[in-house]
Amino acid sequence: MKSRLLLLSLAALATLIVLSGCSAPALRDPNLLQDTSLITGEPCGAPCWRGIIPGVTTWSDALTILEDDATLESINQQQDEETGARIADWQQRSGTAGCCQMYSADGEIVDLVFVRVAPTMTLSELFEVHGEPTYALSTEFSGDQAIINLIYPETPMVIYAFVAGNQGALSETSEVIGILYLTQDDMELLVSTSNLHAWTGYAPYSEYSPEAEFEVTPSITVTPEGATAEPDATDEPSRDGTPETTSEGAADEPTPEATAGS
Repeated sequence: MKSRLLLLSLAALATLIVLSGCSAPALRDPNLLQDTSLITGEPCGAPCWRGIIPGVTTWSDALTILEDDATLESINQQQDEETGARIADWQQRSGTAGCCQMYSADGEIVDLVFVRVAPTMTLSELFEVHGEPTYALSTEFSGDQAIINLIYPETPMVIYAFVAGNQGALSETSEVIGILYLTQDDMELLVSTSNLHAWTGYAPYSEYSPEAEFEVTPSITVTPEGATAEPDATDEPSRDGTPETTSEGAADEPTPEATAGS
């Protein structure tokens, strides 16, 4: 369950939205979470969200924080009886759609917080506070709606920026519409199992498209059961995804299946 959510986090925002109970919503929705803590740092700074820190905050404490927050409502949680994993979702009070989720692999410590926010923050504001991202990846949504995922491995977080479909482009005024906070270990797993583009600045959707040549490719693979496998000891993938080999002959190709959207 945990590795599945990690793999979905980049290339399947649409799936996460469906898990929240919505169907084909508008990505730029003023009725979503009214929250600018990403840039204000109030009441705490990323990757802390309203006192909840992935990898630190207990599930029970996080639920108490949600339940005591007068701006939130419709807090629901589910637990996998076999594994103990938990997932909870909620929405802005008087909002019209589920906005947010948190997840715990063991049911004890929060591993992931995902929030969809009203489009009130821009990329210029984001970059002024957090700097520019390390990686990016475009995700087509529907019609004139698309997303470019901005990956910050050090924070660790993924920022979802809105663009006007696959013909759109990022700019200083592009809006932040979602935020994913992870543990540092899970961010490292996400990067090492994903095809990603190196950030080159404000650019069209096509620059960071899954169809464009990737600068970063998976260094490990994830099986359907969630296990990971290291590449062959003689093959050391470089940052641009081209394997280097210490033996004679051609290097093996990295496994293409382990993408963020698998």
